[in-house]
Amino acid sequence: MSYPLRKNKTLLLCRSLIFWMYSLFSICLFSVIVVCSCMLPLRIRHAEVRAFLRSHLFMLNYICQINYRVEGLSHIPIDRGGVVLCKHQSTWETFFLPLLFHDPAIILKRELCWIPFFGWGLALIDPISINRSHKTSAMEQIITKGRKCLQNGRWVIIFPEGTRMPVGKEGHYKSGGARLATATGYPVIPVAHNAGRYWPRRKFIKQPGTIQVVIGPLIDTQNRTTESVLKEAKTWIENTMKLL
Repeated sequence: MSYPLRKNKTLLLCRSLIFWMYSLFSICLFSVIVVCSCMLPLRIRHAEVRAFLRSHLFMLNYICQINYRVEGLSHIPIDRGGVVLCKHQSTWETFFLPLLFHDPAIILKRELCWIPFFGWGLALIDPISINRSHKTSAMEQIITKGRKCLQNGRWVIIFPEGTRMPVGKEGHYKSGGARLATATGYPVIPVAHNAGRYWPRRKFIKQPGTIQVVIGPLIDTQNRTTESVLKEAKTWIENTMKLL
Protein backbone atom coordinates (compact mmCIF):
# COMPACT_ATOMS: atom_id res chain seq x y z
CA MET A 1 0.00 0.00 0.00
CA SER A 2 1.41 3.37 -0.98
CA TYR A 3 2.11 6.07 1.60
CA PRO A 4 -0.39 8.61 0.15
CA LEU A 5 -3.15 6.01 0.35
CA ARG A 6 -2.32 5.17 3.99
CA LYS A 7 -2.25 8.87 4.78
CA ASN A 8 -5.65 9.40 3.13
CA LYS A 9 -7.23 6.55 5.10
CA THR A 10 -5.72 7.84 8.33
CA LEU A 11 -7.12 11.31 7.61
CA LEU A 12 -10.59 9.91 6.92
CA LEU A 13 -10.44 7.88 10.12
CA CYS A 14 -9.46 10.95 12.15
CA ARG A 15 -12.22 13.05 10.63
CA SER A 16 -14.80 10.33 11.24
CA LEU A 17 -13.61 9.97 14.84
CA ILE A 18 -13.87 13.71 15.47
CA PHE A 19 -17.37 13.78 13.99
CA TRP A 20 -18.39 10.78 16.10
CA MET A 21 -17.26 12.57 19.26
CA TYR A 22 -19.10 15.71 18.22
CA SER A 23 -22.24 13.67 17.45
CA LEU A 24 -22.15 11.96 20.83
CA PHE A 25 -21.87 15.26 22.67
CA SER A 26 -24.40 17.18 20.56
CA ILE A 27 -27.04 14.44 20.61
CA CYS A 28 -26.86 14.24 24.40
CA LEU A 29 -26.98 18.03 24.73
CA PHE A 30 -29.90 18.63 22.37
CA SER A 31 -31.82 15.65 23.73
CA VAL A 32 -31.64 17.17 27.22
CA ILE A 33 -32.79 20.51 25.79
CA VAL A 34 -35.78 18.87 24.10
CA VAL A 35 -36.65 16.90 27.24
CA CYS A 36 -36.52 20.12 29.28
CA SER A 37 -38.88 21.64 26.70
CA CYS A 38 -41.47 18.88 27.08
CA MET A 39 -44.13 21.33 28.29
CA LEU A 40 -43.65 23.67 25.34
CA PRO A 41 -45.76 23.39 22.15
CA LEU A 42 -44.76 20.73 19.65
CA ARG A 43 -43.78 23.35 17.05
CA ILE A 44 -41.18 24.74 19.46
CA ARG A 45 -39.71 21.31 20.06
CA HIS A 46 -39.55 20.72 16.32
CA ALA A 47 -37.81 24.08 15.86
CA GLU A 48 -35.20 23.01 18.42
CA VAL A 49 -34.67 19.73 16.58
CA ARG A 50 -34.25 21.55 13.25
CA ALA A 51 -31.59 23.76 14.83
CA PHE A 52 -29.77 20.62 15.97
CA LEU A 53 -30.08 18.98 12.54
CA ARG A 54 -28.75 22.04 10.73
CA SER A 55 -25.76 22.21 13.05
CA HIS A 56 -25.18 18.47 12.64
CA LEU A 57 -25.13 18.66 8.85
CA PHE A 58 -22.95 21.77 8.98
CA MET A 59 -20.39 19.95 11.13
CA LEU A 60 -20.60 16.89 8.90
CA ASN A 61 -19.63 19.09 5.97
CA TYR A 62 -16.97 20.96 7.94
CA ILE A 63 -15.33 17.88 9.45
CA CYS A 64 -15.97 15.09 6.95
CA GLN A 65 -16.49 17.25 3.84
CA ILE A 66 -19.89 15.71 3.05
CA ASN A 67 -22.24 18.17 1.39
CA TYR A 68 -25.53 17.70 -0.44
CA ARG A 69 -27.48 18.90 -3.47
CA VAL A 70 -31.24 18.71 -3.86
CA GLU A 71 -33.27 18.50 -7.07
CA GLY A 72 -37.04 18.69 -7.40
CA LEU A 73 -37.82 21.11 -4.57
CA SER A 74 -40.66 22.50 -6.69
CA HIS A 75 -42.46 19.18 -6.25
CA ILE A 76 -43.03 19.85 -2.55
CA PRO A 77 -46.46 21.50 -2.16
CA ILE A 78 -46.71 24.50 0.14
CA ASP A 79 -50.44 24.24 0.79
CA ARG A 80 -50.74 20.65 2.03
CA GLY A 81 -48.82 17.74 3.48
CA GLY A 82 -48.45 14.19 2.34
CA VAL A 83 -46.72 10.87 2.87
CA VAL A 84 -42.99 10.82 2.09
CA LEU A 85 -41.59 7.48 0.91
CA CYS A 86 -37.80 7.63 0.97
CA LYS A 87 -34.98 5.28 0.03
CA HIS A 88 -33.13 4.12 3.15
CA GLN A 89 -29.35 3.72 2.77
CA SER A 90 -27.82 5.69 5.60
CA THR A 91 -28.31 7.54 8.87
CA TRP A 92 -27.89 10.79 6.93
CA GLU A 93 -31.43 10.97 5.49
CA THR A 94 -32.96 10.71 8.97
CA PHE A 95 -31.15 13.96 9.81
CA PHE A 96 -31.92 15.66 6.52
CA LEU A 97 -35.59 14.97 5.74
CA PRO A 98 -37.06 16.92 8.70
CA LEU A 99 -35.36 20.02 7.28
CA LEU A 100 -37.28 19.64 4.03
CA PHE A 101 -40.58 18.48 5.48
CA HIS A 102 -41.20 20.55 8.60
CA ASP A 103 -42.78 19.13 11.76
CA PRO A 104 -42.85 15.58 10.37
CA ALA A 105 -44.23 12.50 12.05
CA ILE A 106 -41.69 9.79 11.35
CA ILE A 107 -42.93 6.20 11.37
CA LEU A 108 -40.46 4.12 13.37
CA LYS A 109 -40.21 1.11 15.64
CA ARG A 110 -41.01 2.00 19.23
CA GLU A 111 -37.74 0.51 20.53
CA LEU A 112 -35.87 3.53 19.14
CA CYS A 113 -37.65 5.74 21.69
CA TRP A 114 -36.10 3.70 24.52
CA ILE A 115 -32.51 4.65 23.62
CA PRO A 116 -31.06 6.96 26.30
CA PHE A 117 -30.89 10.63 25.31
CA PHE A 118 -31.47 10.15 21.57
CA GLY A 119 -34.64 8.11 22.05
CA TRP A 120 -35.99 10.42 24.74
CA GLY A 121 -35.66 13.43 22.48
CA LEU A 122 -37.12 11.46 19.60
CA ALA A 123 -40.17 10.48 21.65
CA LEU A 124 -40.90 14.12 22.50
CA ILE A 125 -41.26 15.22 18.86
CA ASP A 126 -44.31 12.96 18.58
CA PRO A 127 -43.30 10.29 16.04
CA ILE A 128 -45.56 7.43 15.02
CA SER A 129 -43.93 4.66 17.02
CA ILE A 130 -45.24 1.18 16.36
CA ASN A 131 -44.86 -2.31 17.72
CA ARG A 132 -43.73 -4.27 14.68
CA SER A 133 -44.29 -7.63 16.38
CA HIS A 134 -48.05 -7.15 15.95
CA LYS A 135 -48.53 -6.42 12.25
CA THR A 136 -52.30 -5.90 12.36
CA SER A 137 -52.25 -3.45 15.26
CA ALA A 138 -49.16 -1.75 13.79
CA MET A 139 -51.03 -1.00 10.58
CA GLU A 140 -54.00 0.30 12.55
CA GLN A 141 -51.67 2.59 14.49
CA ILE A 142 -50.08 3.89 11.28
CA ILE A 143 -53.44 4.77 9.75
CA THR A 144 -55.03 6.18 12.93
CA LYS A 145 -52.06 8.26 14.07
CA GLY A 146 -50.99 9.10 10.54
CA ARG A 147 -54.43 10.42 9.60
CA LYS A 148 -54.43 12.71 12.62
CA CYS A 149 -50.95 14.03 11.80
CA LEU A 150 -51.86 14.70 8.17
CA GLN A 151 -55.04 16.49 9.17
CA ASN A 152 -52.98 18.67 11.51
CA GLY A 153 -50.77 19.74 8.61
CA ARG A 154 -47.80 17.52 9.42
CA TRP A 155 -45.88 15.40 6.96
CA VAL A 156 -45.55 11.67 7.53
CA ILE A 157 -42.16 10.19 6.67
CA ILE A 158 -41.57 6.48 6.22
CA PHE A 159 -38.76 4.35 4.90
CA PRO A 160 -40.70 1.58 3.15
CA GLU A 161 -37.73 -0.80 3.06
CA GLY A 162 -37.75 -0.76 6.87
CA THR A 163 -33.97 -0.96 7.23
CA ARG A 164 -30.91 0.58 5.66
CA MET A 165 -29.91 -1.10 2.42
CA PRO A 166 -26.37 -1.35 0.99
CA VAL A 167 -25.61 0.75 -2.08
CA GLY A 168 -26.98 -0.91 -5.20
CA LYS A 169 -29.39 -3.14 -3.28
CA GLU A 170 -33.19 -3.01 -3.35
CA GLY A 171 -35.10 -3.98 -0.24
CA HIS A 172 -38.63 -5.24 0.14
CA TYR A 173 -41.00 -2.27 0.06
CA LYS A 174 -43.61 -2.55 2.80
CA SER A 175 -47.08 -1.15 2.13
CA GLY A 176 -47.68 0.85 5.33
CA GLY A 177 -46.97 4.30 3.89
CA ALA A 178 -48.87 3.67 0.68
CA ARG A 179 -51.80 2.25 2.62
CA LEU A 180 -51.92 5.33 4.82
CA ALA A 181 -51.90 7.56 1.73
CA THR A 182 -54.70 5.69 -0.03
CA ALA A 183 -56.77 5.50 3.17
CA THR A 184 -56.54 9.27 3.71
CA GLY A 185 -56.36 10.52 0.12
CA TYR A 186 -53.13 12.45 0.72
CA PRO A 187 -50.44 12.31 -1.99
CA VAL A 188 -47.18 10.39 -1.86
CA ILE A 189 -43.87 12.11 -2.47
CA PRO A 190 -41.04 9.72 -3.42
CA VAL A 191 -37.46 10.60 -2.49
CA ALA A 192 -34.24 9.06 -3.84
CA HIS A 193 -30.66 9.77 -2.74
CA ASN A 194 -27.20 8.23 -2.68
CA ALA A 195 -26.17 9.02 0.91
CA GLY A 196 -25.01 5.44 1.36
CA ARG A 197 -21.98 6.15 -0.83
CA TYR A 198 -20.65 8.70 1.66
CA TRP A 199 -22.15 7.63 5.00
CA PRO A 200 -22.40 3.83 4.53
CA ARG A 201 -24.50 1.73 6.83
CA ARG A 202 -22.57 -0.05 9.59
CA LYS A 203 -19.33 1.67 8.54
CA PHE A 204 -17.41 4.07 10.76
CA ILE A 205 -15.38 5.90 8.12
CA LYS A 206 -17.26 8.49 6.09
CA GLN A 207 -16.26 9.40 2.55
CA PRO A 208 -16.12 13.04 1.36
CA GLY A 209 -18.38 14.07 -1.48
CA THR A 210 -21.74 15.56 -2.42
CA ILE A 211 -24.89 13.59 -1.68
CA GLN A 212 -27.50 13.89 -4.41
CA VAL A 213 -31.14 14.05 -3.33
CA VAL A 214 -34.01 13.95 -5.82
CA ILE A 215 -37.60 14.79 -4.86
CA GLY A 216 -40.05 13.11 -7.19
CA PRO A 217 -43.37 14.42 -8.51
CA LEU A 218 -46.48 13.95 -6.39
CA ILE A 219 -48.22 10.62 -6.75
CA ASP A 220 -51.97 11.01 -6.55
CA THR A 221 -53.72 8.42 -4.36
CA GLN A 222 -57.37 9.33 -4.90
CA ASN A 223 -59.43 6.27 -5.91
CA ARG A 224 -56.33 4.12 -6.26
CA THR A 225 -55.24 0.85 -4.70
CA THR A 226 -52.39 0.58 -2.22
CA GLU A 227 -50.57 -1.81 -4.54
CA SER A 228 -50.62 0.55 -7.54
CA VAL A 229 -49.41 3.52 -5.48
CA LEU A 230 -46.61 1.50 -3.88
CA LYS A 231 -45.55 0.10 -7.24
CA GLU A 232 -45.40 3.58 -8.82
CA ALA A 233 -43.39 4.99 -5.91
CA LYS A 234 -41.01 2.03 -5.85
CA THR A 235 -40.47 2.14 -9.62
CA TRP A 236 -39.69 5.85 -9.54
CA ILE A 237 -37.32 5.55 -6.58
CA GLU A 238 -35.37 2.57 -7.89
CA ASN A 239 -35.14 3.94 -11.45
CA THR A 240 -33.88 7.25 -10.08
CA MET A 241 -31.35 5.44 -7.89
CA LYS A 242 -29.79 3.94 -11.02
CA LEU A 243 -29.09 7.45 -12.30
CA LEU A 244 -27.40 8.69 -9.12
